[in-house]
Amino acid sequence: MLVCAPSSFAASDVQRVKYKIGPFKVIPGQNEIGYAPIVEKPQVDGYITRIKPDLTYTNGKVPGVDIIHLHHGVWVNLSGQAATSGLPELFFAAGEEKTIVEMPKGYGYPYRTTDRWLLNHMIHNLTPVPAEVYMTYEIDFIPASSPAAKKIRPVRPIWMDVMNGQLYPVFNVRKGAGRGGKYTFPDDARDPYGGGPKRNEWVVDRDGVLVGTGGHLHPGGLHTDLWLRRPGARIRPARCGARATAAARRSCRREAPRGRGSKAHLFRSKAKYFEPAGAVSWDVAMTASPENWKVKVRKGDVLSTTATYDTRRAAWWESMGIMVTYMANGGPGRDPFKKRVDFRGRPTHGHLPENNNHGARPTQMPDPRKLPDGPENPGLVDILDFKYRLGDLSLPRSSGGLPPVVRRGQSLLFRNGDNAERVYHSITSCKAPCNRSTGIAYPIADGPVQFESNTLGAGRRAVPPATGSLEWKTPSNLKPGTYTYFCRIHPFMRGAFRVKR
Repeated sequence: MLVCAPSSFAASDVQRVKYKIGPFKVIPGQNEIGYAPIVEKPQVDGYITRIKPDLTYTNGKVPGVDIIHLHHGVWVNLSGQAATSGLPELFFAAGEEKTIVEMPKGYGYPYRTTDRWLLNHMIHNLTPVPAEVYMTYEIDFIPASSPAAKKIRPVRPIWMDVMNGQLYPVFNVRKGAGRGGKYTFPDDARDPYGGGPKRNEWVVDRDGVLVGTGGHLHPGGLHTDLWLRRPGARIRPARCGARATAAARRSCRREAPRGRGSKAHLFRSKAKYFEPAGAVSWDVAMTASPENWKVKVRKGDVLSTTATYDTRRAAWWESMGIMVTYMANGGPGRDPFKKRVDFRGRPTHGHLPENNNHGARPTQMPDPRKLPDGPENPGLVDILDFKYRLGDLSLPRSSGGLPPVVRRGQSLLFRNGDNAERVYHSITSCKAPCNRSTGIAYPIADGPVQFESNTLGAGRRAVPPATGSLEWKTPSNLKPGTYTYFCRIHPFMRGAFRVKR
């Protein structure tokens, strides 16, 4: 989920090795958090300077992101301790965007053969077809016995998360929320932490230098930001001199620190969308800090992060905002209250071919607004075998394909009947007719009237993101009309219901 610029050691000093984790037997519709030991890893002590993640079938082919993708994978060092939470050390992570992490020259993450590693994974199967996959990771590794290792400064990961410490660190972004079509968490949220500690902040525990960072967002995300507050410090205004040349004044302004008051802006990790439709899909790469991004921090400084999403087009349920940062105990760096540090980063990769199916092509599914009424006041809509048993747009009219009807002021009850197979579902409003082909950019939660069931799943074996409930009712205050919806977990599932006077 983050990054710096490429390493620059001699080829003989660096070993590039690819490892596999798994195989994982992915059940139909899978979308839950799991854990797996990481067995394949270096056989000698040394330093990791680059990590490139991927997800492949057992034959080595990369699945389309609209079929199976890595919702998240977090590499955990059970032999270490996370600086920001006291939990085991989280030293690398990847999501659908498959960010490549590269340390700047002279820095590396220290590895010992005695380290015990674990993968926290959430492999998302968007289809009802089982599969078998590997999680892969390619690393650049410098053995401790190499002459280059003597020039390496060790770094430790500083895991910054707007919901740090949560097993499933997500928040919801409603369509139209925030200001000017943008919503920043936690700034625009009402009581985001329930009166408890600010999960997006960390008090720096020692003097040091931040050497690299980058962000992780879900579709709809625009950027994450890293900030530093220093009690008693103030941003030093630019004094460029009236008699200086125009070029000198421009250089002076360029070097002036950014922020306000005692809060300095360190970096903005932007989402670079290759998606033609804009910020609505996984066809994205995050920008990461440049090679010379090195920020001096002091013990007692307060590091914080925020995440900003676009809210003009859709709602974004179960969103994330994470910035993993690497910190060295010493070395050169800039004081962010005296010199600017938040220069523009660069994407860690280009468009990936597994993101080629954007969706939104015409299909044979009907326009539910033109269908006759289905059963009135049915009471219950079961979800079975990846279908809404009433109002599913893939069903024939005679077999439940007509939208069920409720009267104004009443609700329709949905129940997840696939829960016994560890399959979770949602009922998420989308803009009618919501009947085009499934892809990474379609459908989205763009209904003019928003409703959301969250992830329906319960029972002893249910794990996040399951909410613990199997049932959900539509809002009782809906105006007359035909309402369309889809399943966020399996977006090929589409349905409709109707409200009448």
